[in-house]
Amino acid sequence: MTAADAIILAGGRASRMGGVDKPAIVIGGRSMLDAALAAVARCGRTVVVGPHRTELDPLVRQVREVPPGSGPVAALGTGLRALGTDTAPLVVVLAADMPFLTDAMVAELIRYATESGADAVFAADKSGRPQYLVGVWRRAALAAALAALGSPVNQPMKALIPTDSATVTMAGIADCDTEEQVRLAQAAVSDRLSSEISSGTIPSERPPSATAAAIERLASRDHPVLALDDARQVLRTNISRLTRYRAELRSVPGAALAATLEAAGPLPRFDVSAMDGYAVAGPGPWRVRRDIGFAGGARPVGLLTGEAVRIATGAHVPDGTTSVVRDEFARIEEAETLHRLPGTPLREDIRRRGEDRDAGDLIAPVGTPVDATLISAAASVEVNDGLVRGPVRARIVMTGDEIRSAGPLRMGQTRDSIGPILPDMLSRYGIHTTDRFHLRDTPNGFDEVLSAATHCDLLVVVGATGGGAADQLRGALARADARILVHRLRLRPGGSTVVAELTTGAVVLGLPGNPYAAIAVLMTLVPAIVNGRTGSTPHRPLYGPLHNATDIAGPVPRVVPARIAPTGGWDGDPHIRTAHLGGLIDRDGLVIVPADAIDGDPVEFLPLPT
Repeated sequence: MTAADAIILAGGRASRMGGVDKPAIVIGGRSMLDAALAAVARCGRTVVVGPHRTELDPLVRQVREVPPGSGPVAALGTGLRALGTDTAPLVVVLAADMPFLTDAMVAELIRYATESGADAVFAADKSGRPQYLVGVWRRAALAAALAALGSPVNQPMKALIPTDSATVTMAGIADCDTEEQVRLAQAAVSDRLSSEISSGTIPSERPPSATAAAIERLASRDHPVLALDDARQVLRTNISRLTRYRAELRSVPGAALAATLEAAGPLPRFDVSAMDGYAVAGPGPWRVRRDIGFAGGARPVGLLTGEAVRIATGAHVPDGTTSVVRDEFARIEEAETLHRLPGTPLREDIRRRGEDRDAGDLIAPVGTPVDATLISAAASVEVNDGLVRGPVRARIVMTGDEIRSAGPLRMGQTRDSIGPILPDMLSRYGIHTTDRFHLRDTPNGFDEVLSAATHCDLLVVVGATGGGAADQLRGALARADARILVHRLRLRPGGSTVVAELTTGAVVLGLPGNPYAAIAVLMTLVPAIVNGRTGSTPHRPLYGPLHNATDIAGPVPRVVPARIAPTGGWDGDPHIRTAHLGGLIDRDGLVIVPADAIDGDPVEFLPLPT
């Protein structure tokens, strides 16, 4: 497909949808813009015309028509200019509002345009209606048509269509111009995937996230309670990734690399002394010069054989240096003659240029969390920024009329004992809390909270996850058409946990209202949510023997506080109270005890934040 370049139109006002960003709408697990980009992935150059989007690959050129919103013809002219003059003879033109576009469709249009010799070839639906924003143009014909118009502003696409054009009937080229069409498209994807999964005929080219979503929906119908390991896997692989963007690494702790990080320069940048001592040339003894080499200072002039110069650790060694004699290996006579002490080892003690890393060497792979170690390692080889996803931004919602965070308690109320500590708990996993608020028990309170979840990546809800009269989160999730990821957990405490993804892309983590249960579930699931949202590599789990597993295990896996045993492994607490966190005092962490575990069985250990 290298005979063609591509222009994707991703702007417009979306006036029939309240001005929303249509190309960013997710259908079948990917945005409509992503669908268009995937359809032209094998083209030579790609230009996206529309608002700048930080998540796009740097190889995709982004431009904006002038004035913004002046119609598809003006956008086409801007896109064609952005392609430049040294371009392919054919230009693919796609609108980013067609969720079912595929590369096979584009390949068919290019083949037809090549064989027919027409100036332009457009896709047509089954009724024969052409889609002028799904087509392939001869570049010269498109340039001529634009030039003949004069001003392209607010011109209809029909004004561009050349006499020598053709159409190719195709399925799946329906656009989404209204909210109803979006809902129908989302339902069509869901129904089609469910049918294909049931019959075992899922096409290999189906978007992975959409396939996973359908699998999860079917699974939740038959198996509403998930084991912890299964829930973690769903969250790592079936949550929508955050968009990637370029950022200064030290400004985004908690994010994860969305592209490999490579050294921009060598380390060390030049040959430096590995020790405090003397740079020497040739065999000793040596005459000591009066100048000194300091780290970060001027490099001493070159050494002649038999010369030495005082030098500090990290200083650039002068030309001619054969080794550095450490201070503890050196003896000075008459203030100017340097001798090596007898019996001391012969060492070079020079760190050579690039011996740790050379330009282009890998610093860290995709998925590496951005932490102090990565920031430091990158800075040492002149890398300060990179493509990242995250960090995850969270809002915390404390629920229940009985909860009071400040002021005197009234009849029937209890103190909010975990809301104030949740931001610190979440920060341990790289999550930035944007705000925390209290939601009263009202009929439509959750509907308003969910509809407003447009500026966060994670909504942490404490309480309202059970089946009581005031537990309204699940109903609100159903009304919001949320995608349920974890319906319930096979775990004690924490069985009422629910995790879902809203149509806005925000993930809702519904935690039990009991403080210990909420913290236990948070520690077991939040790392997997961060992995899923940022694409970060999961940390290696910490396992060891549980010495008193028989006293703790039951028919359902349990999460209990534990101490580190003097001989290694853990001693867990057989009895816990979930109404407060007193059971975590003087404990080192939590252990996840499998059902029917026996003494000495290995269990997963989750360290408590210090």
